[in-house]
Amino acid sequence: MMQKYDAIVVGSGITGGWAAKELCERGLKTLLLERGRDLKHGDYPTAQSDSWDLPNGGKLTREELEHYPVQRRSGYLDQPTRHLWVHDNEHPYHEESGFDWIRGNHVGGRSLTWGRQVYRWSDLDFEANAKEGIGVDWPIRYKDLAPWYDYVEKFIGVSGKSEGLQHLPDGSFLPAMEMNCIETYLTEQIREKYTDRIVTIGRVANLTMPHLGRGTCQYRDRCIRGCPFGAYFSSQSSTLPAAFATGLLDLRPHSVVKKIIFDEGSELAKGVRIIDAETMEEEVFESDLIFLNASTLATAQILLQSKSNRFPNGLGNDSGQLGKNLMDHHCYAGAQGQSDLFPDKYYKGRRANGIYVPRFRNTNAATTTGKYKRGFAYQGAGAREGWSRSIPEARFGAKFKEAALRPGKWTLGLIGFGECLPYENNQISLHPSKKDGFGLPQISIDMRWQENELAMRADMMTDAQEMLEKAGFKNIRTFDQGKNPGSGIHEMGTARMGKSAETSVLNAHNQMHGVRNVFVTDGACMTSSACQNPSLTYMALTVRAVSYAVDLWSKKALQ
Repeated sequence: MMQKYDAIVVGSGITGGWAAKELCERGLKTLLLERGRDLKHGDYPTAQSDSWDLPNGGKLTREELEHYPVQRRSGYLDQPTRHLWVHDNEHPYHEESGFDWIRGNHVGGRSLTWGRQVYRWSDLDFEANAKEGIGVDWPIRYKDLAPWYDYVEKFIGVSGKSEGLQHLPDGSFLPAMEMNCIETYLTEQIREKYTDRIVTIGRVANLTMPHLGRGTCQYRDRCIRGCPFGAYFSSQSSTLPAAFATGLLDLRPHSVVKKIIFDEGSELAKGVRIIDAETMEEEVFESDLIFLNASTLATAQILLQSKSNRFPNGLGNDSGQLGKNLMDHHCYAGAQGQSDLFPDKYYKGRRANGIYVPRFRNTNAATTTGKYKRGFAYQGAGAREGWSRSIPEARFGAKFKEAALRPGKWTLGLIGFGECLPYENNQISLHPSKKDGFGLPQISIDMRWQENELAMRADMMTDAQEMLEKAGFKNIRTFDQGKNPGSGIHEMGTARMGKSAETSVLNAHNQMHGVRNVFVTDGACMTSSACQNPSLTYMALTVRAVSYAVDLWSKKALQ
């Protein structure tokens, strides 16, 4: 028997959870499809474990690591988190060039493992493509998204500090987390020695006070394992409970989407064909609305697979831009140093947040550099060295114990997060011969850092070095780990928004130009990448698109 819904959402991560919540709260019977297993809030088996409770002190064996040739590149894979990352051998893809596709297939997706940094974009970001003649112009501006940023922040709970920067708009903040003494010192030094940059505490979706029934952050810094207190935003702790509370949500895990079914007569998508990951049987679900939130690469894959007579190159691909303009933030370059100050001071807890230096290059005429376009921000933190500093000194016995018990010097590091420009030749496609375990084409990813990104990385190092030097830090060293695209885990692009169906896949409301009842609101929709963490913008775009879609649906304007 065919099952019919008002709306289908594909993917249960950060944006899929929001789409499900908003659709259900607006009265639509909604099906949420997730390709991975069900994972309920509180089902976090290692959240309370210490390193001595875990095999090998939390490290994976060589045999275990063989299952994760890609996931281990991230640096986040270990015993406490292994169940939240895919077995790469079971979920293959083709790397035309090096690309780290870091992912977890389960309900909630990467909303359980994300870094939780949330920064608004500004018109510096939304206008950049048009001003520089790069890619296509965003079809929206900050004013279009500002009320939706407010809406999202007030629900998820964002702790942070207002700074009054035009290019990093302030939001609706809970009390900010506190900096430690060395971070406060750097903040004061930068304020004294520079007029074009500041240091602020990270704006993070971790609660500093109880909020909408969720608990306060316990400063354990185990967020990546799942939080039983609900102290950071995830689908499990926030949006899915709200959606289920309406009685209008059906969740179907183990559902691998094969294609969106397009009806030639109505020129609408009429449903979704899935493969049951447990039985390998196919099933079809019909709906009036479809929201694609499977994550940037998976969403593009589904659209490319969804071929028909009308769309022989993928659903909605009249522009030929589907799969192209893939972006990620390039990072892992910066500097760190030591300080002899504050030998009598320490800190309590393990704050699940760091400091932030907002972009200061190419923000106005005074900060323009001719070396590259756009800019970067820094994330970082200060701490006292621990016992491991004693290892190179080869101490042993009582002297080693005595040294290990004394905190070392204060250290502070700054890591750059830089904008990647949209390039058509950074793209994904369906591999012509390689298949995955479901008989579907593997995606082939071809993305490379290009001249603009490489030029920016030099300033990421030298600017961080200069700031630490001016602040009086010593033993400063710069670094550039030169990691692959994908390592920032901020994939964007492949189904970009734009003003014209000839040059973009989606319109100003994340609606497909060519299929008016299909909406894409995950990272695939992005037209440029800015340098801020993108998840807050994904969420704001999602709730805005749902509001628009439901308005059309209620007026029967999609029939």
